[in-house]
Amino acid sequence: MSLTDTHCHLDIEHFDTDRDAVLARAWATGLDRILIPALDVVSCRRVLALTETDPRLFAAIGVHPNSAKTWDDTTLDTLRELASYPKVVAIGEIGLDYHWDFAPKEMQHPVLRAQLELAAELRLPVVIHNRDSTEDVQEILLDWQAELAASGNPLAERPGVLHSYSGGAKAAQKAIAANFYLGVTGPVTFKNAPDLQSLISILPLSNLLIETDAPYLAPHPNRGKRNEPAYVKLVAEKIADLKVVSFEEVARQTRENADQLFGW
Repeated sequence: MSLTDTHCHLDIEHFDTDRDAVLARAWATGLDRILIPALDVVSCRRVLALTETDPRLFAAIGVHPNSAKTWDDTTLDTLRELASYPKVVAIGEIGLDYHWDFAPKEMQHPVLRAQLELAAELRLPVVIHNRDSTEDVQEILLDWQAELAASGNPLAERPGVLHSYSGGAKAAQKAIAANFYLGVTGPVTFKNAPDLQSLISILPLSNLLIETDAPYLAPHPNRGKRNEPAYVKLVAEKIADLKVVSFEEVARQTRENADQLFGW
């Protein structure tokens, strides 16, 4: 039995004082793969350096929508160069964020589209951030995936994951029909999340990934505390409970899903 954490910001300062201990707890829990998504070019380099310290750490490189103002004429070529590193298995964390006001929508959209084009060129799946922007994100992603399919790009079969999915059932069904995976994080364990729990209970396990988004979104009973990759086991346990299957089945299937998506 092995677990994956397919979204963990292990590189950021929240882990600077005890990163080795955090990883030791993760491996002891049964994890054997952790994906670390970048947020901008500076963090891309930091993430890549961290992945070189352990064969079980992998990288997604990209510019987060809240970092869209850092995008300049050199960014795309820099990302293309960094994506050639062997530990890079995805383009991310990319997407749209209408909740915060770090970058205007008209700046976020071209940054997302440029990175989707890069992903298509490099045939790397995408890790998608969406906050209060489901309609726009879905329209862009479904058009992109359809273009991949029409051009015969094999990435159409594994285009990416909707990180920390919080949308509705109809949007989830459309995403799954377009071969996207849905990431499940700590909020699925919250007592005040019946809608999310009901949705996860009916979605196919073959399209789910487990994530922490550490240091954020710690699952119950650690809600409000710093999250860490070892806690992904709590997410898997909650999914097993909701779907009335064994924990081992959730661990096995989500690991297979991650293998299929990221090819690590």
